Amino acid sequence: MFEASGRLFAVLAVFSVLLLVAACGSSPTRLTAAYAVKRGDTLYSIAWRHGLDYREVARWNGIGRDYLIHPGQVLYLVPSSRADRQARQGRSSPQPAAAPANAVPAGAAVNWGWPADQVQVQLTTRPNSSQGLTMAGQLGQSIRAAAAGSVVYVGSGLLGYGQLVIIKHNERYLSAYGHTQSVLIREGEAVQAGQSIATMGEGPGRRPMLYFEIRVNGQPVDPLGFLPARAR
Repeated sequence: MFEASGRLFAVLAVFSVLLLVAACGSSPTRLTAAYAVKRGDTLYSIAWRHGLDYREVARWNGIGRDYLIHPGQVLYLVPSSRADRQARQGRSSPQPAAAPANAVPAGAAVNWGWPADQVQVQLTTRPNSSQGLTMAGQLGQSIRAAAAGSVVYVGSGLLGYGQLVIIKHNERYLSAYGHTQSVLIREGEAVQAGQSIATMGEGPGRRPMLYFEIRVNGQPVDPLGFLPARAR
């Protein structure tokens, strides 16, 4: 009898704890989207994949201007509370408020040029709502840097882009070159406007093409508004 009473007491105790947890869990909490860094990721490619400004992602996660990350690191992809930041960074002292995005200098003006010649151009909107230019051409055709900058990503880790090259032009502008066949430059390398950076590969349907994007503060824009006029 005493053994049965003891079991009943234990069950009631566990049930009471579960009720308490459920009551605490019923209050609204702020969820923070997170991403675990994988081998081959860069801050630029992660921000690109999620339609974010890499500077914002760096600021939310206390990453320095070198933008270095490592496999297994967990990045927060939405702004978190100050308490969250302090807990992640292991500090209890108040942190200065993040500077607004529009306080970052725009950098020098970018003089854009077309990344490929003799191509059929179509403005394309992707399923993730980003937009860019699909340029149909010839397999192995030369692809050029649309402006001077530094190569911040080369790889095939972004679904739907094939082998992708991302170039940073200044603190506001990035450009991307998808479905490349061979790449002639490396991450970290400085490139000049018009420099050959890759050759054209095959996109959906095994059609020779280049998919080209320009992003301003992480957001895709219509490249035709930036590129010089040409016969289309």
